[in-house]
Amino acid sequence: GIGLTRVSNKNKRKTLLLISVFSNLGLLGIFKYYDFFVSNFIRAFSIIGGEFNLTTMNLVLPVGISFYTFQTLSYTIDAYRGKMTPTKDFIAFSAFVSFFPQLVAGPIERATHLLPQFYVKRNFDYSLAVDGLRQILWGLFKKMVIADNCAVFVNLIFANSTDSSGSTLLLGAVLFAFQIYGDFSGYSDIAIGTSRLFGFDLMQNFAFPYFSRDIAEFWRRWHISLSTWFRDYLYIPLGGSKGGSIKKLRNTMVIFVVSGFWHGANWTFVIWGILNALYFLPLMFSGNNRNNLDIVAKGRILPTFREIIAMMLTFGLTVVAWIFFRADNLPHALSYTKGIFTTSLFSIPQFEAQTAIILLLLMISFFLIIEWFGREGAHGLERIGFAWKRKTRLAFYFTLVLAIFFFRRSGESFIYFQF
Repeated sequence: GIGLTRVSNKNKRKTLLLISVFSNLGLLGIFKYYDFFVSNFIRAFSIIGGEFNLTTMNLVLPVGISFYTFQTLSYTIDAYRGKMTPTKDFIAFSAFVSFFPQLVAGPIERATHLLPQFYVKRNFDYSLAVDGLRQILWGLFKKMVIADNCAVFVNLIFANSTDSSGSTLLLGAVLFAFQIYGDFSGYSDIAIGTSRLFGFDLMQNFAFPYFSRDIAEFWRRWHISLSTWFRDYLYIPLGGSKGGSIKKLRNTMVIFVVSGFWHGANWTFVIWGILNALYFLPLMFSGNNRNNLDIVAKGRILPTFREIIAMMLTFGLTVVAWIFFRADNLPHALSYTKGIFTTSLFSIPQFEAQTAIILLLLMISFFLIIEWFGREGAHGLERIGFAWKRKTRLAFYFTLVLAIFFFRRSGESFIYFQF
């Protein structure tokens, strides 16, 4: 970064940038993808009778490597583009790379946004701290009450998918959709809220994506820090949506496949990315990918019938894609999906713990109601409760705390810790 400020020669600047890019991606590639490529290389050549003695290394993935790799990449790329002046303060740079609230699962911060905040004198702000605590509380509820309780049934259904009815498999896929959203957005809420206690502002990472009316809107609202990273540093440099249809198709497929591959070294993630690309392409080619830029039913209590249908269709497509994200491998994902579309789809899902599943569905309904009424804010609780009497507001918070303590599950880590 400092070298980029001292060198004016274009080729030398590009060399420095490439050193940074290949160093960062090289470390990520070795730790995260080496075993994947080696095993697939051996498998591919064994089909044609070739034999190789390459061995996998079974490396342990360093904590948060995917997230801080992208943060450091954006740092040097923005410095190369002249969007920021690289810091000479190694402590501030290190704090930016390893900022503890969001280190292991995001949001992926840009140096242009987070780094300057380390130079500002820390003054405790009561209103920011209160809002931070509210966001932490909602994040804990999403993770420990919604996600972790969904995980119990999701793990059971996916582990026994061959013996389950179509309706049970569908329910498992829907519950996983709520599990991964509650899990990941819950972590983001906790990270952002914790940062706010220290006076730091992190970017919003989720904007109520399951209320989206099309897949393009969904991707503007899901894992925003990653989506915008790929947009700014991959999609736009490739040409974006400019040029002919072939170029648009290529650029779209590239960012979705890379996005899938970023999540893990497994073909299931690649197929998940391709599916989302196939969902997105018709919107892009028809010019409808930017139709829904505003919040759904903004200023209204209820959506229109058309908005309800659009949200349900988008959610349904997302659920199908999530099957590939959750499945152990491609055969598992395909058999699971095939199992849904049978006559047993119209039967009643069967569980031994009927009361537990009914209670979980009630909690999800409560969760969706709060999210719906809070959808115009930065998080579910940002705009809820201020008009209530103080006792009512405190009773509501205390209810959430009790729910966390009574319904918490042990042994469930965050899904995105593995990435």
